Amino acid sequence: MMKRKGYLQKIRLAIQTAAAVLFNGYAAGFAKGKIFTGKSKLFCVPVLNCYSCPGALGSCPIGSLQSVLAGGKFRFSFYVLGLIMLFGIVLGRVVCGFLCPFGFLQELIFKIPIKKPGINKKTDRCFRYLKYIVLVVFVFALPLFLKDKYGVSSPYFCKWICPAGTLEGGFPLLAANESLRSAVGGLFTWKVFVLIAVLLLCIFIERPFCKYLCPLGAVYGVFNRFSFFRIDINKSKCTSCRKCERTCPMQVDVLKDPNSVECIRCGKCGSACPESAIKLETLFSLKKESKELKKTEFREK
Repeated sequence: MMKRKGYLQKIRLAIQTAAAVLFNGYAAGFAKGKIFTGKSKLFCVPVLNCYSCPGALGSCPIGSLQSVLAGGKFRFSFYVLGLIMLFGIVLGRVVCGFLCPFGFLQELIFKIPIKKPGINKKTDRCFRYLKYIVLVVFVFALPLFLKDKYGVSSPYFCKWICPAGTLEGGFPLLAANESLRSAVGGLFTWKVFVLIAVLLLCIFIERPFCKYLCPLGAVYGVFNRFSFFRIDINKSKCTSCRKCERTCPMQVDVLKDPNSVECIRCGKCGSACPESAIKLETLFSLKKESKELKKTEFREK
């Protein structure tokens, strides 16, 4: 709950920092330039976090899903899909707002003090559909159907798009391994271009990768409307000043659709509300409040 202005944002900053360290906590991997292969890699973390990152202690759910789909035999990983669904139901896009290291990096870059021209609303709305196209085409369709003569495919999203993988995995491994540097070709050059483009956009647009390209955010967004974490608005307190909407990094229409598929549950809307009318709640606390309200109404009658 947002009892004090800025309190939730301080907590969120601490959680974002801790999550980035925790998910990539194998310091020896960075020193040696070797990928961690311990037993924890059998489990998926809830965020987009490259398997090839030398410090990664868990597997990326999108990368794991693609690896299974791209295998020599037609298989579907209900384990990975089930984990993604579990993360979605329990957390929704709280994962994006509180846990994702690449989302955290985008926020930090946006803080660079420079004029922010923004983006046209109509263009923004059109670009939002790109992440669903990326999810369907690059994560599912291409690994499933574009296979070689041996029946093996590639993890196309990781291979051609994912800027988090380039930053977390590509650069550290190249820095520590001369043999890899000598083998760099056009594909890695393309991936560096994608990464630079995304990071440059972060200077002018808040979380552009989350808004337009992230397939994991697209999946979690589907669960936003019934995940355990919710944005609740006390309409009796709300004065419709719309400070919440001007603060929202995802440009959500907070008053009309507080639990939009685009909401990352960062809580900035509540911190900006002068009337403390907006809260980040759990489904259980909302049910409890609803029962107490009904009891109060019954007593009054």
